[in-house]
Amino acid sequence: MEKYCNRAFWGMHLTYQEDVVAEDKDLTDVQCVLEGDVSAFENIVRRWQKPLINLAFRFCRDRQRAEEMAQDAFFQIYQKLHGFRGDSAFSTWLFAVSLNTFRSSMRRRSLPVESIEALAEIAGGNVAHLSVEQRERDELIRRAVAALPPKYRDAIILYYFKEKDLAESAKIIGVSEGTLKARLHRGRELLGRKLCDTMVAPAAAAEEVHL
Repeated sequence: MEKYCNRAFWGMHLTYQEDVVAEDKDLTDVQCVLEGDVSAFENIVRRWQKPLINLAFRFCRDRQRAEEMAQDAFFQIYQKLHGFRGDSAFSTWLFAVSLNTFRSSMRRRSLPVESIEALAEIAGGNVAHLSVEQRERDELIRRAVAALPPKYRDAIILYYFKEKDLAESAKIIGVSEGTLKARLHRGRELLGRKLCDTMVAPAAAAEEVHL
């Protein structure tokens, strides 16, 4: 499981220098929007559209639906922009608003999230013998994360999706660092157990059949 706890595994992350430059541009554009230049919000959308679509996709596993969820998130971000006080990085605030939007969307509509029991069917019989290709195995991990209980799923997706420290991840979710640590630990534990049950148990059963 160590490989899958590498945050780079979950998608795009920025270097420190790129992060600082993006933050400066964000703050400039936010100020312009608040002063009446609505067109400056397009710059924020261009910078954050891909990360928000990718984040939404981790929840719903459907590209078209993820794009719709990201659009909803940008609408909420624009509506709430006057409430950004600068107490935390703009990216932290943006992800917090987006997360709340995605949660509301998931409560309103049934999402095509794969259940952990369906993992074996996704990759066929190869999973039972642990010979599934790396790309397919990565997809199994992502689908397994999407099937975790929400509080563990949210913690793992947010922490490993972006190269953020524990403190900022906790702010986005709205919990203490200690609570986030506990959720990450429990989430990894559940993920490892469910993947083990899904992948290894069928292999053992197959071996018994051939005895």
